[in-house]
Amino acid sequence: MDTMTLWHISGWGFAALAGAALLVGFSKTAVSGANTVSLAVFAAVLPARASTGALLPLLIAGDLLAVATYRRHAHWPTLWRLFPAVAAGVAAGTLFLVWAGDGVVRTSIGAILLLMAGVTIWRRRTAGAPQPPGAAPTRAGRVKARFYGVLGGFTTMVANAGGPVMSLYLLSAGFRKLGFLGTSAFFFLVVNVSKVPFSAGLGLIDGRSLLLDAALVAFVLPGAWFGRWAVDRIDQRLFERLVIAATVAGGFQLLLR
Repeated sequence: MDTMTLWHISGWGFAALAGAALLVGFSKTAVSGANTVSLAVFAAVLPARASTGALLPLLIAGDLLAVATYRRHAHWPTLWRLFPAVAAGVAAGTLFLVWAGDGVVRTSIGAILLLMAGVTIWRRRTAGAPQPPGAAPTRAGRVKARFYGVLGGFTTMVANAGGPVMSLYLLSAGFRKLGFLGTSAFFFLVVNVSKVPFSAGLGLIDGRSLLLDAALVAFVLPGAWFGRWAVDRIDQRLFERLVIAATVAGGFQLLLR
């Protein structure tokens, strides 16, 4: 694996990674999709492909904290509709990583995120009120869930960038803050844990990356605590705008690197 050991990272580099780990915790308990900034920071300090393996255990730590915080608010019918499509997306993403270089990965994911953000903004301005999450899914709703599921699985496998894709899906499905956070918490815990053997098999996770994670995981907790404090102070409209803004920022970061 083309990576760096903990001792080869400069003080400034480690500080940047620590800040990114704080943002992972914050994104999991407050503004999902904001961790695309963390993705960009890890890719700047570490080799881009190796950075996805180093970031994955920190994302799982954040997922565990989010599940502990919002477990009562998850909407399981939505999760069961998504998981089969996500599995197909993860498999496709694994095959893509076998031959794709760093530049292709970054450009592809950045373009997808910007396209999805544009579609979401357009739909929110032109469509009527979305169905509530508990409503029986229509055929169009099932097709949308499969599309976003495959896309979310693919993007989370190749670049840990599934958060913005699923954020856009949950917003379009009419989820409010707590339901949004509870459903996404369980979703990403299951998906990220399922990615571990694939990432290890590709050489993206090894002893050196886990040692770096052990040094960074302590920064995820205060980020998650701050996110839980902040989410009660963010109204629904601002919450939705922050999620979309984080998606757009992450897409541009990936395209411009």
